[in-house]
Amino acid sequence: MLRHNFHIPGWGVVYVIGLSVVSEAFALLTLGLVRPWGEVVPRWIPIIGGRRVHPLAAVIPAALGSLALVYLWSDFVFWWNTEEHPAMLTPWHTIVGILYQPLVLWGPLLAAVTVSYYRRHH
Repeated sequence: MLRHNFHIPGWGVVYVIGLSVVSEAFALLTLGLVRPWGEVVPRWIPIIGGRRVHPLAAVIPAALGSLALVYLWSDFVFWWNTEEHPAMLTPWHTIVGILYQPLVLWGPLLAAVTVSYYRRHH
């Protein structure tokens, strides 16, 4: 079995873990566009708990996030036109393409949910 050690030096490990946590947090915030806590901040959150969420406070970051996701993942549409990496032989190249392809839809779907949220609250 092939095993690769990435040799991430020093604070790089913290950076990679932090990036993963931040990515998950942003992904979970997307749920706020379709759940009640996207309209009123949950009471358990200090200082702002129980207050109404201003629609633009949700729409502007969601719209910017949607644009960023479209930018980041749009090249992945052409995955099968890219040259295969030597470590990723044919079956793995196809498997990665299939598993990651749904990420291409994340930006446009976030845009659709953002527009829906805006229409409901504005």
